[in-house]
Amino acid sequence: MTSMPPGAPAPKGSAPKGQRPARTTATRQKLFDASMALIGERGAANVTVDEIAAAAGVSKGTVYYNFGSKSELIAQLLRHGVDILKARLLGAAEDGTVGPGTAGPGTTGPGTTRDPLLAMEAMIGQAMDFMAEYPSFARLWVSENWRTPSEWQGTFTVLRGELLAVIGQAVESVAKTYPVDESVSRGSLETAIFGACFVVGLDRQTYNPERTRDQSVAAIMAIMRGYVLKPPAPQE
Repeated sequence: MTSMPPGAPAPKGSAPKGQRPARTTATRQKLFDASMALIGERGAANVTVDEIAAAAGVSKGTVYYNFGSKSELIAQLLRHGVDILKARLLGAAEDGTVGPGTAGPGTTGPGTTRDPLLAMEAMIGQAMDFMAEYPSFARLWVSENWRTPSEWQGTFTVLRGELLAVIGQAVESVAKTYPVDESVSRGSLETAIFGACFVVGLDRQTYNPERTRDQSVAAIMAIMRGYVLKPPAPQE
């Protein structure tokens, strides 16, 4: 089971109510890693603090010292993963730049062009890489996000909004550059791309390992390319 990398960014902002500062970054990382593996396999409701502590090689008191409760541990685990994914998506948004002198829809500087569709493609590629690298996080997200009622509904609402905002910015760049189908609901479009990244990514890991990354990216990009209107064929 894949775990968060040692150099991954810690959750941002001040510590939530009831949470004490972590004693060490290494201890916090051990707890994230252990939680990721156990919860990804069995779901959040079926994992105990005792099991998380044992898998991390720490005492149960250490879990409570760092997070205050199992609920807060899972909330921070979700934040941790989303911060990593957001950073990758935002970085990929800069990858739509092509070489000097190449013609393209938008310019980024003298002799350089940028295609927002290429930027979107790079973002989806990063999402596929994230799903492959952290399948346990993706499973946790899919299994708990649509559970009703959910103990972490408020957390999911905030984090989902952040990811949709990043996708929305990329879609907006496409809409400013290309003629698009205005009948398509922007909210639904962004949600379709967002959901497809998780579902296609997990489906590839679980059922279709022979499917390549590029094939998965192309399938999701078909949603965006359908949003962009093609110019009419020239009249003969």
